[in-house]
Amino acid sequence: MTSYRTEFVNKETVSKEWVVIDAEQQVLGRLSSKIAMMIRGKHKPSYSPHVDCGDNVIVINAEKVLLTGNKMSDKRYIRYTGYPGGQREASPRQVLEKHPIRLVEMAVRGMLPKSRLGRSIFGNLYVYAGSEHPHAAQQPKEVKL
Repeated sequence: MTSYRTEFVNKETVSKEWVVIDAEQQVLGRLSSKIAMMIRGKHKPSYSPHVDCGDNVIVINAEKVLLTGNKMSDKRYIRYTGYPGGQREASPRQVLEKHPIRLVEMAVRGMLPKSRLGRSIFGNLYVYAGSEHPHAAQQPKEVKL
C-alpha cells in the first residue's frame, strides 16, 4: 500500500549547499529577498518551516550594491544606543562608506523570521565587501540572479 504522508526533513537529513552570489550592480531589496529565500530554504522542494534547511550563502562585492531612486541619500537607518539622547541615524551612503557589508546584512535580517530559528539561520549568511572570500574549501556554486 502506498503511503501519502508528508516527509519532513530534520537536522540530520537536510542537504545544505554552499552558493556564491555576486552583488555587483544588483538592487538591494530584490537581491536581499532572493538571499533570504535561499537562506530559509524556500527554493527547495524539501522545505520545512521549523527546520534550518536552507543553503549557506556567500555574498561578494557588497559595496557595489545599488539603491533605486534617491534612497541612497533620503532613506534613514535609525538606531538607539540605549542611553538618553542616544538616537542615531544614518543614510545608506554613510553606512556603505563606514561598514560596506552592513547594508546587505540589515536588509536580509529584516526579511527573516524574528525568532530563534531566524537568528540561527542568519548565521548561514557570509557577506564580503570585495570579490574574495575564504570559503573556497567548501566548493561553492556560483548563482546568477
